[in-house]
This record gives sequence, structure tokens and C-alpha cells, in this order.
Amino acid sequence: MTARLALIRRHPIKSVGGEGLDAVTLSPARRLPGDREWAILTEAGERLALDRQDGDGQPDRWLPKSCFLRGVLAPGLQAVTGGWDDGRLVLRHPDRPDLTIDPETEGPRLVDWLAPIWPAEAPAPTRLVRGAGLWTDQKWPWVSILSLDSLAELEGRVGHPLGTHRWRGNLWVQGWDAHAERDMIGRILRIGQVELRVTEPIGRCQATSADTETGRRDIDMVAALGRHYGHTDFGIFAEVVTGGTIRLQDQVSA
Repeated sequence: MTARLALIRRHPIKSVGGEGLDAVTLSPARRLPGDREWAILTEAGERLALDRQDGDGQPDRWLPKSCFLRGVLAPGLQAVTGGWDDGRLVLRHPDRPDLTIDPETEGPRLVDWLAPIWPAEAPAPTRLVRGAGLWTDQKWPWVSILSLDSLAELEGRVGHPLGTHRWRGNLWVQGWDAHAERDMIGRILRIGQVELRVTEPIGRCQATSADTETGRRDIDMVAALGRHYGHTDFGIFAEVVTGGTIRLQDQVSA
């Protein structure tokens, strides 16, 4: 079976929602455009951001994931869906009314909307900020690539569907042998005319333990990965070497 690009996913706000794309243009040594462009600082994150912001109060450099709202602390965040629609962000959650905002001017509405989902004992959310870079967990400009075949094999082992959204990956490939991507570190992948160098596996945390339909934990994913494979990785990171536009169903070769 020829490997193909099956899904392109972008997450405009870190840990909050996500959307599918038919195509995207990648640039060398850059992340997927618009992915994790926004994030929500917490009270603890504000202390670190204080000396890393510009005159407008926006962070002017990358900040670690501990500064922001994250699914590892609030599994309910994993059930937020949605993305851009006609220049505004439209977000949905099974326990909240739908929300439509302009992130440039209506960040406080998003903070209020998410407050009931966020645990009271955790540092409170404060404000929506735009990234000086993009708010991925690593400061390096990498794209995440995952395998639908590896996912199907994992679902067979754990005995129930897991879906793609809990992994918050950028590019999903179909047609590889299950877990073949772990042997691709250091190799060049080609998707259409775009070339990406595989850098390292993606280590997973408990955010992936939450069902994205309900926002409730339905598995200990870290323990399951360790039990079945002897490690807690799922997916790979890659750096764009040669840019260009990729589209759904483009051929993928390694």
C-alpha cells in the first residue's frame, strides 16, 4: 500500500480545539503555520512571562508548556473542538455553550468560558496571548507526524477506539507498517515535493488519556504505552528542509 497523507490538523490555541485542513504550505525550519499560535497563560505562567514580553505585554520569546493551560491538568480541555470560521474562532465543548471570538480583542471571553473546565486547585487562567514563535511544547520549529496504522495497532491492543484528536498531531500518514516511523529518525520524508528530516520520537503525557468526546479519562495512556511497547512514545517530530504546499492524499515516501 502506498503511504498517503491522510489528515492535516492545526490547533490555533494551545490545548484548546483543533481543525482539519485540506492543504497547507510549509516553510523550511518553520512550524506548521497557525498551529499553537495562541495560548492561555496561568497565574504561574505570568511570573515567568513578566521579563519575557514586549511593550504591549505580549511574550516576545518562547515559553515552556508549564506556563499555560494544558490538558494534562484538565482533561476536559481535550473535549474542546473547533477552529477558524470566517475570521473568528468558533469553539465547542459538550458541557459549555458554543463560543465565537476574535482572539485579538476577546481573549477574556475565552478565559471565562474555560474557567469551569479548569480545576480550581490549579493556577488560574489569566489571559490569551499570541506567540512570538508558536506555542508548541518544544522550542524547536518542528512538525509532528503520526501514523494511522500505528494508531489502529494500538487500539487493537487496548481494546477500544482512541481516535486521532487526543494526540494533537499535525500530519497523519496512512500506509506505513505499524510503528515503522520509529525507525525513521534521521531520515528524510517526502510528502509531495516537501522534504522533512525526522528528528526524534514524541514522548507522551497524561493529556492523551482523555476521551476527546467527553473530556474524561478513559485510559492511562502512559501506562498502556509502557506496558505494550516498553516506552511512552507515539509519533515523530520532523523539521521542514524543503518547503512547499502539501495536500491530502499526497504520496509519502521515506
